[in-house]
Amino acid sequence: MQIAFPTGTVDWQYGHPRKPGSAAGYLNQPDDAYLLSNGVVAVADASNCRILLFDPAQISPATQLGTTRNCTHNPPTSFAYPNGDTPLPNGNLLISEANAAYIDEVTQSGQLVWSVHLAIAYPSDPQQIGPDLYLVADYAKPGGIYEFTREGQIVYAYHPAAGEGMLDHPSLAELLPNGLLCANDDYRHRVVIIDPATNTIVWQYGTTGVKGTAPGLLNIPDGFDVLAPDSTTPTHPSTG
Repeated sequence: MQIAFPTGTVDWQYGHPRKPGSAAGYLNQPDDAYLLSNGVVAVADASNCRILLFDPAQISPATQLGTTRNCTHNPPTSFAYPNGDTPLPNGNLLISEANAAYIDEVTQSGQLVWSVHLAIAYPSDPQQIGPDLYLVADYAKPGGIYEFTREGQIVYAYHPAAGEGMLDHPSLAELLPNGLLCANDDYRHRVVIIDPATNTIVWQYGTTGVKGTAPGLLNIPDGFDVLAPDSTTPTHPSTG
């Protein structure tokens, strides 16, 4: 769905609200829709175990990656619950397979570039942060934030097991331009910024463990992005 700002007008949508399905015109738990720099909209249709690529001028998807409801790890033929499809600077997609703990790089035409298994519970929304360096949230309790290479080596981990620093199902982590890490800590109802040099939370929005809608409170924050003063998104430059 594309929504105009500030009017709130729906400019374009695919799917039926509150009606999941796998037939033409339906989605089931769509996650992470991205408008790519070439005008294509990429959607991880998680419970249907596929990635759909749309031309917004068309009603139906132009390309599908993965086989509908074949939720096994065998990219690019099938994906085990793909809950993330982050666009990369080279035009490819970085896909997280939550049910198999794999991360895959796949071209928009469906060619597998690489795939790696990570020794974490539930990889969510991976991000590229270097030539061979990636960031991913582990959607678990206690959850974590990890930096890894495409060879599967984990080079940094934030994973407190208890206390104020513990994360409860973080679903997204991003590297900020200043080198700090930002993450939404879903079930502790907060967004936190972590200094990887000290492995400590240095800022947060939301009261830990308290959900709400009043100023200063959050209720299961499931996503965020960084908007610079010039209206660009520095953590996702490849989306245009």
